[in-house]
Amino acid sequence: MTLTRLLKTREAMLAVAIALMLALIASRFPAFVAPGNLVAVFNDTAPLIILALGQMVVILTRCIDLSVAATLALTGMVVAMLNLALPDLPVAAILAVAVALGCGLGMVNGLLVWKLDIPPIVVTLGTMTIYRGTAFLISGGKWVNAHEMSDAFKAFPRAQILGLPVMSWIAILVVVLLAVLLSRTETGRAFYAAGGNPDAATYAGIDVGRTRFLAFALSGALAGLVGYLWVARYAVAYVDLAAGFELDVVAACVIGGVAIMGGVGSVAGAVLGALFLGVIKNALPVINVSPFWQMAISGAAIIIAVILNAKAGRTRGRIILRQAEAAR
Repeated sequence: MTLTRLLKTREAMLAVAIALMLALIASRFPAFVAPGNLVAVFNDTAPLIILALGQMVVILTRCIDLSVAATLALTGMVVAMLNLALPDLPVAAILAVAVALGCGLGMVNGLLVWKLDIPPIVVTLGTMTIYRGTAFLISGGKWVNAHEMSDAFKAFPRAQILGLPVMSWIAILVVVLLAVLLSRTETGRAFYAAGGNPDAATYAGIDVGRTRFLAFALSGALAGLVGYLWVARYAVAYVDLAAGFELDVVAACVIGGVAIMGGVGSVAGAVLGALFLGVIKNALPVINVSPFWQMAISGAAIIIAVILNAKAGRTRGRIILRQAEAAR
């Protein structure tokens, strides 16, 4: 890819937009771009990055998972109550429970979409309510607060390694693993094929239903992981934890160039989309912008991203048609 074409990619445009935003903010509040603060912004955005990558895989297969925040809340409540009952349980065991539970909840979504052929948006809207209701039932509507959690449980995501919190390192590890999965494995290529052209994928021997099931399982596992990290970092678990966060997750994917119709998207794009939203959410309060304007700006970014995605799709379509005519 030439430098000119590279600069025209969604990832490059997003990187430039983030850099311009940081430069504009730095002109009024230089402390915002201090290395320590940028590390804090990245750490704050780490849960969104992890969830956006799981959502991206689902969207690649022409599905959507609106239950990720509810999965996060239910998993967070379960591990918080587990820690309350067994305070000496190692963090590694708690992490395993969180990922396994999240994966199981994701598999429920995947099975309903695969075996019963129910539209993904309907399935995940339903399970979103079920999972939050389950969190209420097992907790009785009560909170698990900081003083009820063990020190080891709370300390893990906050621990520093080479100047970065563990939660940031986990996000980086997930980015690397997802990049390898999508670019170097048959399963990763199947995710793209299942969304790009399901009929052609079927003829090529790809089980589209099973591929979507795996995508939901992966999304659920990452949501379960974030469930523990979120609860441990903020030292509180309650039923409405991360309410509405699924919209930010979808927004990060769309802004990052992941096509809602499936088959198009990149790890770099999803990460940059999440960082774009993360910078907005951290910067706007600093310059005294109302939370309502924050929502409006995020919404406008989504609409612009959808328009750009649609325009890019039409451009690719015209190029393919011209190539076909030239071949004749």
